[in-house]
Amino acid sequence: MLSYTEENYLKALYHLMVEKDTKPEAGTNELAAYLGVKPATVNDMLKKLKDKKLITHERYGKIRLQTSGRKLAIEIVRKHRLWETFLYEKLDFNWHEVHDVAEQLEHIQSPKLIEKLDAFLNYPSFDPHGDPIPDKDGNMPKSQRRPLSKSVEGCRVVILGVSEHSELFLNYLSDNHIGLNDKFTVERITPFDETMRLSSKKNPDILVSNKAANKIQVTCLRSDCGCGKM
Repeated sequence: MLSYTEENYLKALYHLMVEKDTKPEAGTNELAAYLGVKPATVNDMLKKLKDKKLITHERYGKIRLQTSGRKLAIEIVRKHRLWETFLYEKLDFNWHEVHDVAEQLEHIQSPKLIEKLDAFLNYPSFDPHGDPIPDKDGNMPKSQRRPLSKSVEGCRVVILGVSEHSELFLNYLSDNHIGLNDKFTVERITPFDETMRLSSKKNPDILVSNKAANKIQVTCLRSDCGCGKM
């Protein structure tokens, strides 16, 4: 059985290699920066994971997930996102609150509990932040997402997720009445700083900075707006 810290390292490696950049390896300093720890601390943990044959890593070299390590990482991601969905949909947690609680719940070692949780939630494909939830076999649902910042004027979009989960950012979206599955029209993009003016049925005038638009994931509802060519 792995410790909580070992599981967190595997999940972090999966995020860096698969979800962030789709690359086969990660660096020690990159992993340390992501976890907010010193490289020396990372090296000590990498040795433990290597001894358990979950990763490959040579001193001063890159880190790779072995098949067993990748499988465990996906299982942890699956549990985390199912718990986030449960907290959000069934217990009325806000979407900025679910991550920290799910960080604790993801370490529960009960496959039967997770399968029953998945069934209870009616087998969701995406969590409250729009991140894909692996199925019991480790398969990820496909989603045609791109940053809102890639949209053009006149584009009609639906919000599918976010790439940042901080409370500050999620509160910014809530304050602007922007949530998952909401639909907006891009009315205008300011040439100077690329601030977007959006409209919806709830709010006809929403200003979104380019920084925020880069972190909002959408898909276009029109086939003729030109977004797919960007």
